[in-house]
Amino acid sequence: MDSMETRRNAIVDLINENGTVSFSQLKDAFPNVSEMTLRTDLKLLDEARRILRIHGGAKSVQVLIGTDDFLGRKSVRNIPQKQKIAEKALTLLRPDTTVYLDSGSTTTMFARQFPDQSNLIYTTGLSCATELAGLSKPAVILPGGKLNRYSQSVFGFSAIKELEGVNFHQAFLGITGYHRDAGFSCGIRDEAILKQTAVRQSDQVIVLMDSSKLGLKCSFNICGLDAIDVVVSDGSLPEDFLEECRRHQVEVL
Repeated sequence: MDSMETRRNAIVDLINENGTVSFSQLKDAFPNVSEMTLRTDLKLLDEARRILRIHGGAKSVQVLIGTDDFLGRKSVRNIPQKQKIAEKALTLLRPDTTVYLDSGSTTTMFARQFPDQSNLIYTTGLSCATELAGLSKPAVILPGGKLNRYSQSVFGFSAIKELEGVNFHQAFLGITGYHRDAGFSCGIRDEAILKQTAVRQSDQVIVLMDSSKLGLKCSFNICGLDAIDVVVSDGSLPEDFLEECRRHQVEVL
């Protein structure tokens, strides 16, 4: 194993151990490596999907992978915030409408509280479909596609093409991160395209996002605030983000 590969393996190990590492922490850990070399290492490791580059550093794919956490890990974190978001989102739901329900732990919490009413629900989240399976009145459809084992979701060309043929009244989106420069983003290109398709096909686009997602910039952009109608969060969003929402006429719950 050459020194470059050894160094990059050590970088991945450091990021995995800490979950998230800033670039300054990397410089301290590798004092004999130039900033340019470290930035190149992060870029190539991100492209190889061994780590996830974020603004100012990197995040472990053992904590964050694809468009969502390992679902089993994420579902036990920030539970009160997710419950609050789900309760708020339910106030927006209308019966006798066609709904897109994205994958993720927050949307799964939303699905768990979904009322037994007449809706046509398309969901790419296997965990969402499982939660909805106990209801008798909604019709639940899982688009065909490729399985993301980590986030327990369906994505890919087949799912995208199926969503292109549906007109949604509402889309409830889960996202990995929001950064002022990049907007909403995620870590897999096909999932970003799938979410973009849901946004285009929907009359009302609703983002379910806890405040910990702010400042995260992932590899693939989904859309900006100008494409969103409502942000549903946990009540802890900072004033600068709220001002951005007001400027784009985005309602915040």
